[in-house]
Amino acid sequence: MPDTVVITRPAAQAGPLAAKIAALGLPVQLLPLLEIHALDGAEECARLQAVLARLRDYALVVFVSPNAIDCVFAHLEAWPAGVPLAVVGEGSRMALAAHGVTEANASITSPLDTARSDSEHLLLALDLPALRGKRVLIVRGDGGRDFLADGLRGAGATVEFVTAYRRQVPALTPALRATLEQLLQHNNDWIITSSEALRGLLALLAALGETGGEKQAVAKMQQQHLIVPHARIAQTAAALGFARVTLTGSGDAGVLAALQSRP
Repeated sequence: MPDTVVITRPAAQAGPLAAKIAALGLPVQLLPLLEIHALDGAEECARLQAVLARLRDYALVVFVSPNAIDCVFAHLEAWPAGVPLAVVGEGSRMALAAHGVTEANASITSPLDTARSDSEHLLLALDLPALRGKRVLIVRGDGGRDFLADGLRGAGATVEFVTAYRRQVPALTPALRATLEQLLQHNNDWIITSSEALRGLLALLAALGETGGEKQAVAKMQQQHLIVPHARIAQTAAALGFARVTLTGSGDAGVLAALQSRP
């Protein structure tokens, strides 16, 4: 069994999974590799608020993550009636429900297979012919993939983006340095939920090794076992030199099953 299960999700999404893993009797370490920050630029905030004021202009509003939902609802009292939504995974459905938006009062589309919560399977679930000639809004953090937008445009929809939050790799504080150094001394399972987070981890290790230990720190990390929910992340991990990678599919159930099956 691993010494520790390291959860690298943003802090706001880590708690429920941490509780489930602890219930299995496994030690858990929370190590958010991406920080979620509200917009602080006046121009970006004004654009977000202007877009939210005209949500009824869109035939569909797509949220790429629970963070996008939480940041939007910080500016909304209620979801406008009759405006359909789409989300990538069950975590986003739960975030909507926390803000009072459910199938009982809104049209919500998500991947039909909850174990395949990604943009590719969301496209398969959408009624693309009905969106031809219509306007679709994608709410996301700064940057992000264009796969979903490309698929919607290919179906004839007009796609707009709005940034609702910013992602940032945490600063290498003395406390974080000590945590990373301690974790690398043991055989752990690392739950990695985005390619960006994994690249951020290696950037932190590079900073950790500025005194000459960079290669050693990276080599130790590459020997750790990664648990990832998507093939795209597994491909990133392989390209970055990780050989011990378990692909689980989306959702906490797959992660828990992978941990329970470990020798």
